[in-house]
Amino acid sequence: MIKEGRPRESLVKYDSPLELGPAPAGQQPGAAKTAAAKKSGAGLKAQLGKRVQLPQLESKPSPEDLLHAILPPREWLETNRHYIQYVSSTPATRLDVIQLQEALDQRLMERQARESGICPVREELYAQTFDELIRQVTINGPERGLLLLRVRDDIRMTIAAYQTLYGSSVTFGTRKQLQSEQGKSETEQMIDELEAQRQQLEAKVVELRNKCEAVERRETERQQILKRKRQEEIDFLKHQGQHLEAFLKGLEK
Repeated sequence: MIKEGRPRESLVKYDSPLELGPAPAGQQPGAAKTAAAKKSGAGLKAQLGKRVQLPQLESKPSPEDLLHAILPPREWLETNRHYIQYVSSTPATRLDVIQLQEALDQRLMERQARESGICPVREELYAQTFDELIRQVTINGPERGLLLLRVRDDIRMTIAAYQTLYGSSVTFGTRKQLQSEQGKSETEQMIDELEAQRQQLEAKVVELRNKCEAVERRETERQQILKRKRQEEIDFLKHQGQHLEAFLKGLEK
């Protein structure tokens, strides 16, 4: 689907846009936005699913054909007209590299890209810079350009894998959080029940301890009463024995 509206200015060096004529059928204004909205969730991984169709080595493609295969042209619709823009095949000079570095620093500052951490703006600008370096290298050495293309695609696939892993970890963490919140209420209810049981058991322990102390007091009092009675009986018997002994002595006289 051809995009609607002129693309954002890129760090990749392009030739002047070419007008191809009126907008194709089914590409009226608004159609591109609708299609883009439907594909908004595809992500970088879906884009990497389409391999760059490079010319066969037997055909010995020209550097320009190879360059256009590595960096496809941009197409867009503007005022019901169809435009296309190819990457420039002009070799880069030392001054172009210096200007590229200055333009990168300026874009980073203008778009307020973060210096560290995850930043889509910084990622986009560095990707454009890397594509521009691939363009410059491919013009002078197509083999080095193809090797850089492999490096770029591997980096993008690695980033896509990390993004997929991050999305899966976020989903897993959210699911575990929901499960923990659901289990939290059950655990809190169980804690309340156990707390009530503990209080009941503590009250029962206090009750049994009081009963035990009452039984011990009654037993102690009973033992004291029995001891006092035995002592009184012993004293009575001693006293009676003394009287009998005195009575017997009186009889002997």
